Amino acid sequence: MIYVALIAYAAAMVSANLLVVVFGPAITPLNAFVLIGFDLAMRDWLHVRLRPWQMLALIAATGGVTFALNPAAGMIAIASAVSFTAAALVDWGVFASITGSWMKRSNLSNVAGAAVDSVVFPTLAFGMLIPHIIALQFIAKVAGGALWSWLLNNARK
Repeated sequence: MIYVALIAYAAAMVSANLLVVVFGPAITPLNAFVLIGFDLAMRDWLHVRLRPWQMLALIAATGGVTFALNPAAGMIAIASAVSFTAAALVDWGVFASITGSWMKRSNLSNVAGAAVDSVVFPTLAFGMLIPHIIALQFIAKVAGGALWSWLLNNARK
């Protein structure tokens, strides 16, 4: 099951990056809900199964795969690797410091990770702050993360 989760996580991240290359900032709210929401929840699922260095290696590898698949994704891949790493560290720190159910820990850490990712990614990828994209991404990531957390939590039962 862990290998399926790793492949799904990497595929979601690479797909999100390539969709931004093709469609630009307009796709980011939809990406945020479906693919990044999945990433946030899956990251929490993986956090209880992987060592931190393994998670960081996975994030870096998916940024590299994005670049290899489409060199035009250069800044998108770099922005993605930086924002996912920063969001993963914040997510992990919050997830690890909170007690309670996996669902509670996942959703609270998703809010923190979504905030970091929503500011860092578009700022680096597009070279400027785009407040409406940041706000839409944040809302979509939190909502998508909550949905995916619920689905992953119920799949564990």
